[in-house]
Amino acid sequence: MASNIHQFLIVCIFVFLFSDFVSVCYCQLFNGSLDGGSAVATWYGNPIGAGSVGGACGLEDDVAKAPYNGMITAGNQVLFRHGHGCGACYQVSCSNPQCSGKPITVALTDECPGACNNDPIHFDLSGIAFGAMAKPGQADQLRKLGRINIYYKRVACEYKQNLMFKVDKGSNPNFFAVAIEAENGDGALSLVEIKTTGSYKWLPMKQMFGATWSANIYPNIQKPPFSLKLISEFKRQVSADNVIPVGWQPRAIYNSKVNFPPKL
Repeated sequence: MASNIHQFLIVCIFVFLFSDFVSVCYCQLFNGSLDGGSAVATWYGNPIGAGSVGGACGLEDDVAKAPYNGMITAGNQVLFRHGHGCGACYQVSCSNPQCSGKPITVALTDECPGACNNDPIHFDLSGIAFGAMAKPGQADQLRKLGRINIYYKRVACEYKQNLMFKVDKGSNPNFFAVAIEAENGDGALSLVEIKTTGSYKWLPMKQMFGATWSANIYPNIQKPPFSLKLISEFKRQVSADNVIPVGWQPRAIYNSKVNFPPKL
Protein backbone atom coordinates (compact mmCIF):
# COMPACT_ATOMS: atom_id res chain seq x y z
CA MET A 1 0.00 0.00 0.00
CA ALA A 2 2.79 2.41 0.94
CA SER A 3 4.56 1.75 -2.35
CA ASN A 4 1.35 2.39 -4.30
CA ILE A 5 0.88 5.74 -2.57
CA HIS A 6 4.53 6.57 -3.32
CA GLN A 7 3.99 5.82 -6.99
CA PHE A 8 0.83 7.95 -7.00
CA LEU A 9 2.65 10.92 -5.55
CA ILE A 10 5.41 10.54 -8.15
CA VAL A 11 2.76 10.69 -10.87
CA CYS A 12 1.30 13.81 -9.29
CA ILE A 13 4.71 15.49 -9.22
CA PHE A 14 5.18 14.62 -12.88
CA VAL A 15 1.81 16.14 -13.75
CA PHE A 16 2.66 19.24 -11.74
CA LEU A 17 5.62 19.88 -13.99
CA PHE A 18 3.30 20.24 -16.96
CA SER A 19 0.01 21.51 -15.56
CA ASP A 20 -1.88 22.77 -12.53
CA PHE A 21 -3.64 19.44 -11.85
CA VAL A 22 -1.53 18.32 -8.88
CA SER A 23 -4.25 19.43 -6.46
CA VAL A 24 -6.72 17.20 -8.28
CA CYS A 25 -4.38 14.22 -7.94
CA TYR A 26 -3.98 14.81 -4.23
CA CYS A 27 -7.71 15.24 -3.76
CA GLN A 28 -8.38 11.92 -5.46
CA LEU A 29 -5.92 10.20 -3.15
CA PHE A 30 -7.52 11.86 -0.12
CA ASN A 31 -10.98 10.92 -1.35
CA GLY A 32 -10.08 7.27 -1.47
CA SER A 33 -10.08 6.93 2.32
CA LEU A 34 -12.86 7.65 4.78
CA ASP A 35 -10.80 6.55 7.78
CA GLY A 36 -9.87 10.06 8.84
CA GLY A 37 -6.77 11.16 10.68
CA SER A 38 -5.04 14.24 12.06
CA ALA A 39 -5.65 17.78 10.85
CA VAL A 40 -5.30 21.42 11.85
CA ALA A 41 -8.30 23.47 13.00
CA THR A 42 -8.81 27.20 13.30
CA TRP A 43 -12.00 29.28 13.46
CA TYR A 44 -13.37 32.37 11.76
CA GLY A 45 -16.13 34.92 12.01
CA ASN A 46 -18.01 35.79 15.19
CA PRO A 47 -16.92 33.75 18.25
CA ILE A 48 -20.46 32.44 18.64
CA GLY A 49 -21.44 32.80 14.99
CA ALA A 50 -21.78 30.64 11.90
CA GLY A 51 -18.57 31.67 10.16
CA SER A 52 -19.19 34.05 7.28
CA VAL A 53 -22.49 35.10 5.74
CA GLY A 54 -22.00 33.80 2.23
CA GLY A 55 -19.28 31.25 1.69
CA ALA A 56 -17.84 29.62 -1.40
CA CYS A 57 -20.54 26.93 -1.53
CA GLY A 58 -23.32 29.48 -2.08
CA LEU A 59 -25.49 28.80 0.96
CA GLU A 60 -25.35 32.43 2.11
CA ASP A 61 -26.92 33.05 5.54
CA ASP A 62 -28.64 29.65 5.49
CA VAL A 63 -25.60 28.28 7.34
CA ALA A 64 -26.88 29.99 10.50
CA LYS A 65 -30.33 28.40 10.17
CA ALA A 66 -31.70 24.88 10.40
CA PRO A 67 -30.54 22.31 9.55
CA TYR A 68 -26.96 23.64 9.76
CA ASN A 69 -27.39 25.86 12.84
CA GLY A 70 -23.89 27.25 12.48
CA MET A 71 -22.21 23.83 12.75
CA ILE A 72 -20.17 24.33 9.61
CA THR A 73 -16.59 24.49 8.44
CA ALA A 74 -14.49 25.88 5.65
CA GLY A 75 -11.80 23.61 4.27
CA ASN A 76 -8.54 23.95 2.43
CA GLN A 77 -8.40 22.77 -1.17
CA VAL A 78 -7.91 19.11 -0.21
CA LEU A 79 -11.32 19.24 1.49
CA PHE A 80 -13.04 21.86 -0.68
CA ARG A 81 -11.96 20.21 -3.96
CA HIS A 82 -12.87 23.15 -6.19
CA GLY A 83 -16.41 23.04 -4.79
CA HIS A 84 -16.94 19.31 -5.15
CA GLY A 85 -16.46 18.90 -1.39
CA CYS A 86 -19.36 21.22 -0.54
CA GLY A 87 -21.88 19.49 1.71
CA ALA A 88 -19.62 16.71 2.98
CA CYS A 89 -19.90 16.03 6.73
CA TYR A 90 -17.08 15.39 9.17
CA GLN A 91 -16.75 14.45 12.80
CA VAL A 92 -14.01 16.44 14.51
CA SER A 93 -12.64 16.35 18.05
CA CYS A 94 -9.65 17.69 19.96
CA SER A 95 -7.55 16.62 22.94
CA ASN A 96 -6.34 19.90 24.46
CA PRO A 97 -7.08 20.40 28.18
CA GLN A 98 -10.06 22.58 27.24
CA CYS A 99 -11.51 19.90 24.95
CA SER A 100 -14.29 17.51 25.86
CA GLY A 101 -12.89 14.80 23.60
CA LYS A 102 -16.38 14.19 22.22
CA PRO A 103 -16.72 14.47 18.44
CA ILE A 104 -18.98 17.05 16.87
CA THR A 105 -20.35 16.92 13.31
CA VAL A 106 -19.86 19.79 10.87
CA ALA A 107 -20.78 20.31 7.22
CA LEU A 108 -18.34 21.81 4.75
CA THR A 109 -19.90 25.01 3.36
CA ASP A 110 -16.95 27.26 2.55
CA GLU A 111 -13.35 27.38 1.35
CA CYS A 112 -10.34 28.35 3.45
CA PRO A 113 -7.86 29.64 0.84
CA GLY A 114 -4.32 30.94 1.09
CA ALA A 115 -2.33 29.89 4.16
CA CYS A 116 -4.76 27.08 4.98
CA ASN A 117 -3.21 25.21 2.07
CA ASN A 118 0.15 25.19 3.85
CA ASP A 119 -1.28 22.38 5.99
CA PRO A 120 -2.06 18.95 4.53
CA ILE A 121 -5.62 19.10 5.89
CA HIS A 122 -7.05 22.25 7.46
CA PHE A 123 -10.53 22.86 8.87
CA ASP A 124 -11.53 26.48 9.50
CA LEU A 125 -14.57 26.04 11.74
CA SER A 126 -17.26 28.53 12.60
CA GLY A 127 -16.83 30.09 16.03
CA ILE A 128 -19.78 28.16 17.43
CA ALA A 129 -18.52 24.83 16.04
CA PHE A 130 -14.99 25.38 17.36
CA GLY A 131 -16.40 26.13 20.80
CA ALA A 132 -18.62 23.05 20.66
CA MET A 133 -15.52 20.86 20.96
CA ALA A 134 -14.84 22.30 24.41
CA LYS A 135 -15.77 21.13 27.87
CA PRO A 136 -18.73 23.00 29.41
CA GLY A 137 -17.65 26.54 30.23
CA GLN A 138 -14.36 26.23 28.32
CA ALA A 139 -15.45 27.37 24.82
CA ASP A 140 -13.90 30.85 25.07
CA GLN A 141 -10.65 29.44 26.42
CA LEU A 142 -10.49 26.95 23.55
CA ARG A 143 -11.16 29.65 20.96
CA LYS A 144 -8.36 31.76 22.45
CA LEU A 145 -5.91 29.06 21.37
CA GLY A 146 -6.77 29.97 17.79
CA ARG A 147 -5.08 26.99 16.15
CA ILE A 148 -5.16 23.41 17.42
CA ASN A 149 -4.65 19.88 16.23
CA ILE A 150 -7.75 17.77 15.78
CA TYR A 151 -8.86 14.33 14.72
CA TYR A 152 -11.32 14.18 11.85
CA LYS A 153 -13.40 11.51 10.13
CA ARG A 154 -15.75 11.68 7.13
CA VAL A 155 -19.25 10.66 8.21
CA ALA A 156 -22.70 10.49 6.68
CA CYS A 157 -24.80 13.63 6.86
CA GLU A 158 -28.10 13.10 8.65
CA TYR A 159 -30.41 16.11 8.74
CA LYS A 160 -33.77 14.48 9.57
CA GLN A 161 -35.44 16.51 6.84
CA ASN A 162 -35.74 16.53 3.06
CA LEU A 163 -33.66 18.32 0.46
CA MET A 164 -33.94 22.10 0.09
CA PHE A 165 -33.43 24.06 -3.13
CA LYS A 166 -32.59 27.77 -2.92
CA VAL A 167 -32.97 29.61 -6.21
CA ASP A 168 -29.91 31.77 -6.86
CA LYS A 169 -30.42 35.54 -6.81
CA GLY A 170 -29.13 35.82 -10.39
CA SER A 171 -31.80 33.53 -11.85
CA ASN A 172 -34.20 34.87 -14.47
CA PRO A 173 -36.57 33.44 -17.12
CA ASN A 174 -33.59 32.54 -19.34
CA PHE A 175 -31.16 31.35 -16.68
CA PHE A 176 -31.87 29.10 -13.72
CA ALA A 177 -29.42 28.44 -10.87
CA VAL A 178 -30.05 26.73 -7.58
CA ALA A 179 -28.10 25.97 -4.40
CA ILE A 180 -28.80 22.50 -3.03
CA GLU A 181 -28.93 22.11 0.74
CA ALA A 182 -29.39 19.48 3.44
CA GLU A 183 -28.19 16.46 1.46
CA ASN A 184 -28.08 13.34 3.58
CA GLY A 185 -25.43 10.67 3.11
CA ASP A 186 -22.44 11.79 1.03
CA GLY A 187 -23.48 15.42 1.30
CA ALA A 188 -21.41 16.20 -1.80
CA LEU A 189 -22.74 16.02 -5.35
CA SER A 190 -21.14 14.89 -8.62
CA LEU A 191 -23.95 15.84 -11.01
CA VAL A 192 -27.32 17.60 -11.10
CA GLU A 193 -29.83 17.28 -13.95
CA ILE A 194 -32.99 19.24 -14.71
CA LYS A 195 -36.20 18.22 -16.46
CA THR A 196 -38.85 20.71 -17.56
CA THR A 197 -42.56 20.08 -17.59
CA GLY A 198 -43.81 17.90 -20.44
CA SER A 199 -40.31 16.59 -21.20
CA TYR A 200 -38.93 13.12 -20.63
CA LYS A 201 -35.30 14.19 -21.08
CA TRP A 202 -32.97 15.01 -18.21
CA LEU A 203 -30.49 17.77 -19.07
CA PRO A 204 -27.17 18.13 -17.21
CA MET A 205 -26.67 21.30 -15.22
CA LYS A 206 -23.33 23.05 -14.81
CA GLN A 207 -21.67 23.45 -11.43
CA MET A 208 -21.60 27.24 -11.29
CA PHE A 209 -19.72 27.29 -7.97
CA GLY A 210 -19.78 25.22 -4.81
CA ALA A 211 -23.22 23.73 -4.21
CA THR A 212 -24.84 25.98 -6.85
CA TRP A 213 -25.77 24.46 -10.21
CA SER A 214 -27.11 26.26 -13.27
CA ALA A 215 -28.72 25.80 -16.68
CA ASN A 216 -29.79 28.02 -19.55
CA ILE A 217 -33.55 27.98 -20.04
CA TYR A 218 -35.61 28.61 -23.16
CA PRO A 219 -38.80 29.91 -21.50
CA ASN A 220 -41.03 29.49 -24.55
CA ILE A 221 -40.50 25.72 -24.65
CA GLN A 222 -38.94 24.79 -21.28
CA LYS A 223 -41.53 25.64 -18.69
CA PRO A 224 -41.84 24.95 -14.95
CA PRO A 225 -42.43 23.12 -12.78
CA PHE A 226 -38.85 21.83 -12.92
CA SER A 227 -37.75 18.45 -11.62
CA LEU A 228 -34.17 17.97 -10.38
CA LYS A 229 -32.15 14.76 -10.28
CA LEU A 230 -29.15 14.64 -7.94
CA ILE A 231 -26.26 12.21 -8.25
CA SER A 232 -24.08 12.07 -5.16
CA GLU A 233 -20.32 11.78 -4.93
CA PHE A 234 -20.69 8.04 -4.36
CA LYS A 235 -23.15 7.76 -7.28
CA ARG A 236 -26.44 7.46 -5.42
CA GLN A 237 -29.39 9.08 -7.16
CA VAL A 238 -32.54 10.82 -6.04
CA SER A 239 -35.12 12.81 -8.01
CA ALA A 240 -37.16 15.72 -6.67
CA ASP A 241 -40.13 15.80 -9.02
CA ASN A 242 -41.71 19.18 -9.80
CA VAL A 243 -39.85 20.74 -6.88
CA ILE A 244 -39.44 24.15 -8.56
CA PRO A 245 -42.98 25.45 -9.12
CA VAL A 246 -44.61 27.69 -11.68
CA GLY A 247 -43.91 31.28 -10.66
CA TRP A 248 -40.63 30.45 -8.89
CA GLN A 249 -38.70 33.42 -7.52
CA PRO A 250 -35.00 34.19 -7.02
CA ARG A 251 -33.85 33.66 -3.42
CA ALA A 252 -36.90 31.51 -2.64
CA ILE A 253 -36.35 28.15 -0.94
CA TYR A 254 -38.38 25.15 -2.11
CA ASN A 255 -38.59 22.02 0.02
CA SER A 256 -38.72 18.60 -1.58
CA LYS A 257 -40.25 15.33 -0.45
CA VAL A 258 -37.06 13.29 -0.89
CA ASN A 259 -33.50 12.91 0.36
CA PHE A 260 -30.61 10.49 0.15
CA PRO A 261 -30.32 7.71 2.74
CA PRO A 262 -28.18 8.86 5.71
CA LYS A 263 -25.22 6.59 5.00
CA LEU A 264 -21.91 6.62 3.14
